[in-house]
Amino acid sequence: MKGTFLTNTGRVRSHNEDAGGIFHNAAGQCLAVIADGMGGHKAGDVASRMATSLLEKKWAESSLFTKPDQTEEWVAQAVEEINQAIFTKSQENKECQGMGTTIVITIFVDDFVTIAHIGDSRCYRIQDGTFKQVTEDHSLVNALVQSGQISKEEAQHHPRKNVVLKALGTESDVSADIKTLSLESGSIYFLCTDGLTDKVMDEEIADSFLSRDDLTDIGERLINVANDRGGEDNISLIILHHDNASKAGDG
Repeated sequence: MKGTFLTNTGRVRSHNEDAGGIFHNAAGQCLAVIADGMGGHKAGDVASRMATSLLEKKWAESSLFTKPDQTEEWVAQAVEEINQAIFTKSQENKECQGMGTTIVITIFVDDFVTIAHIGDSRCYRIQDGTFKQVTEDHSLVNALVQSGQISKEEAQHHPRKNVVLKALGTESDVSADIKTLSLESGSIYFLCTDGLTDKVMDEEIADSFLSRDDLTDIGERLINVANDRGGEDNISLIILHHDNASKAGDG
């Protein structure tokens, strides 16, 4: 598994509330995570970094996974424990009250990938020539799209497009949406925050992978596009390429 993690503060905000990384457990299995601290809330960067660092620690302590039910159970429990840790900190520290974060997690095991998410940070898959969003935003505008009240095009410019309906750490109990997909050689998984998807259309993201350029070059170009179009939010992304010829520890 070859991968790259990139994050950028953007052109407007003074600090970066995004966090993420690509991590390996003792068995060499890969986990990738992106977290976007809640914009407009106190200590969003604290929440996103707590989520990422706690997940990294738990992954490092995990053992070999071989079946989807194992990874699904592990990530569900990890999210539950991390949510409780963030929520407790927000309750015990006045400066952290109301903090929260989105999160999107991918776990790669041989021939399958388990994906978990809360909020509107996304995971896409490029496989067999098709580009598809495989997570469903927990956002107000997506709920309006799903109910037929607005179109996807209208959602792009909706005044409340950044309102999330579910986040990690804002309540004592939260559950992630979790699914497992088959993992094929040559497939690419793309994780990102809304700082990118608010500025770059899905079709443009898909086209960027047609170049066959280095993964980091592709990611940097996408960040540059988002910044050129205003860069009002932090921008973070992870690109992972599953290649059976690569070693398990590549990242």
